[in-house]
Amino acid sequence: MFRLLAHQKSLPFRRCLATHAVSIPSSITRHDWTRQEIQDIFNAPLMDLVFRAASVHRKYQDASKVQLCTLMNIKTGGCTEDCSYCSQSSRYSTPTKASRLLDIEPVIEAARKAKENGSTRFCMGAAWRDLAGRKRGFERILEMVREVRGMGMEVCTTLGMLSPDQARQLKEAGLTAYNHNLDTSREFYPQVITSRSYDERLSTIDAVRDAGISVCSGGILGLGEKDEDRVGLIWEVSNMSEHPESFPVNALVPIAGTPLEKNEPVSYHTLVRTIATARVVLPSTIIRLAAGRNTMPESEQAMCFMAGANAIFTGEQMLTTPCSPWDEDKAMMDRWGLEGMQSFEQVNVARKERPATNTLDETRTKGIASDSVHV
Repeated sequence: MFRLLAHQKSLPFRRCLATHAVSIPSSITRHDWTRQEIQDIFNAPLMDLVFRAASVHRKYQDASKVQLCTLMNIKTGGCTEDCSYCSQSSRYSTPTKASRLLDIEPVIEAARKAKENGSTRFCMGAAWRDLAGRKRGFERILEMVREVRGMGMEVCTTLGMLSPDQARQLKEAGLTAYNHNLDTSREFYPQVITSRSYDERLSTIDAVRDAGISVCSGGILGLGEKDEDRVGLIWEVSNMSEHPESFPVNALVPIAGTPLEKNEPVSYHTLVRTIATARVVLPSTIIRLAAGRNTMPESEQAMCFMAGANAIFTGEQMLTTPCSPWDEDKAMMDRWGLEGMQSFEQVNVARKERPATNTLDETRTKGIASDSVHV
């Protein structure tokens, strides 16, 4: 996918990434995929699948751009949920110790450091089932959102289940995106979590979308699921009325004390297949290579970028697992001809940032665009 371009004999050769990015109305993407169609994509010969995903990526987005995100745990442990993979659950004995919600200033300082190091999205996570009975804590988080947004950064939070009113308040504070992963297929989900239903997760996603906040929702590989569950997850989000703005792909990091502590690592080719399939089915979505990336050699990460991944977490740590540091990531991207995405550069994010009074032309464009163009 790389090529050498020579402009004149007197000029040096320059290595460029072949890309073609256009602003695609959402009506061009499909929302009626069948599970069998997605399964057939997933099962294709791996090199053919990666080539197809790379081609789709270049049709819908600038494949030279990678979004750099930094994630901070603003309230650790003590969660009442029973997510089998999570060290922050109060039901398991793990090395993670519960702590109170952080004060505003340390969070703002971490956001400043992230921005100085090139991150354009700052994500804040709190280990809660929901925000019920946490009025003062929620007000503090709203102020964190306002402060980080005031720096010109995209702001994301993951706070458990939300009501429509809570989602509205987050939007008014300047929240860009809300993370609420489905984790896996509807069928396999009860094997992983019993304290919150799949439909409850979907209800939070609906509340977030209705508030005008970008949805970040993906899953975890290595929970014990099968290929059909990975396909089921992609099918679930592909049939939403609006595809998620971002789709995180996490590789399970087994943590001592959790029920999944002895799970075998997911195979690399399964990770690549999942990323590539998601890219084909969700062409304008950001595909985030998330947990587990720090264990991958650079060559494997490069194949994930070729398969359609275009976002990473970078910095000092994720929530409770290690993260690749900024300097290493920026050096790696330089070697591969990749560069960081600017805040609000991604078309789906930018669209939700526009005032409602400026969306008339976009609505008209959607009405004119053909629904017959499929990936």
